[in-house]
Amino acid sequence: MASPHMPKAAMVFAAGLGARMRPITDSLPKPLVKVAGKALIDHCLDRFAEAGVERAIVNVHWLADQIEAHLASRKHPAIVISDERTKLLDQGGGIKRALPLLGDAPFFLCNTDAFWIEGPRSNLQRLAAAFDPERMDAALLVASSAGAVGVDWPGDFSFDTDGRLTPRQDRHVAPFVYTGVGIIKPELFSGQQADAFRLAPFFFEAARKGRLYGQRLDGLWLHVGRPESIAEAERAIDRSTL
Repeated sequence: MASPHMPKAAMVFAAGLGARMRPITDSLPKPLVKVAGKALIDHCLDRFAEAGVERAIVNVHWLADQIEAHLASRKHPAIVISDERTKLLDQGGGIKRALPLLGDAPFFLCNTDAFWIEGPRSNLQRLAAAFDPERMDAALLVASSAGAVGVDWPGDFSFDTDGRLTPRQDRHVAPFVYTGVGIIKPELFSGQQADAFRLAPFFFEAARKGRLYGQRLDGLWLHVGRPESIAEAERAIDRSTL
């Protein structure tokens, strides 16, 4: 049974420069880098299609024509391009620009530099089932830092006993990483005056208010941040099929 809080729309971040993936991204946008024969953005969009998400708003900037051409024939979810060619807006600003396309209901967020191998049940459905808009401003899908592939930073969050997320403190290690996937309320961005701004402060403010929650990923998360991460992710995929 579908969750009553299953978002119909997703904000898919595909506008970044992919600097850490150079020289590959000098001529190919990072969302189109292939892992196991499939572009990173398609790993993401296929999960949304399987979960029943109806439309994905994809922002574009670097090598935008390539991304648009790649997505032109995609039917599920329906693709809507949010054009940031003239100015890169960062993730927060990208959301603000896309708010008229996203609608008034909470929506999914998704980075395109990572994906996951599912466990027994759709992680997007599990996240939607855990999301309670009365208690939460955002719910993030998080993965164990120790078990994830391609993690080269000291984690992002810890869990409280009630499921709230606490951001990692400076000079500490956190046991969970943000997978780049979450559900967030659009009204958090409605009062923003700036055009370009980061997303992370909205998570930190929600955490300060006790309104940032997490759902632990069931499966294997693969972060593809550098050229050498491609082979690392493909080895992990091969092992998962044995």
